[in-house]
Amino acid sequence: MTHNLAPTADAGTRALLQSVVEVAKAIFGAAASSVFLLDEPAGELVFQAVAGEGEDFLVGTRMPANRGIAGWVVSSGQAMIADDLAANRSFARDLAESTKYVPQALMAAPLLSDDDVLGVLQVLDPAQQCRSDLGDLDLLSLFANQAATAIRVAQPCPRCTEPSASYGPQLVDEFLQFLRQKSA
Repeated sequence: MTHNLAPTADAGTRALLQSVVEVAKAIFGAAASSVFLLDEPAGELVFQAVAGEGEDFLVGTRMPANRGIAGWVVSSGQAMIADDLAANRSFARDLAESTKYVPQALMAAPLLSDDDVLGVLQVLDPAQQCRSDLGDLDLLSLFANQAATAIRVAQPCPRCTEPSASYGPQLVDEFLQFLRQKSA
């Protein structure tokens, strides 16, 4: 695990991602939620937002993109529920220990935009009723897809010169308002 001293997301995107993890934590009654964004050239996942356990120190922390459940979600592009992490071969306990929080269960969904995996939304130790429920996994995946779309829209478009290119920040603001209403 390494630390990224320079943030990889701008302030607006980080605010959006923080809202995403706070709402996900609340919806699933979880101990924590986090968003990793994929730094493909470095082969790492970077914590961009954390709610709950680790929120004070994990943002900017980097982990290998080819390890653990988050790594599996990035490589497969599929969501996953793991109810018993002690028995799950994909779970990288050493990486979890390095974050100072070792969950017993988790849900993870890729942040997909078109065919690209932008990162992973994780929910750690969700409430018991959310575990192994495919409906909840579908909800997490839908939520992750909406977040990925908002992230993609928020990114500057170097080829865009038309006035519509400035709609990104407005759409991010509207998505943030939506998230705040859902968490209230």
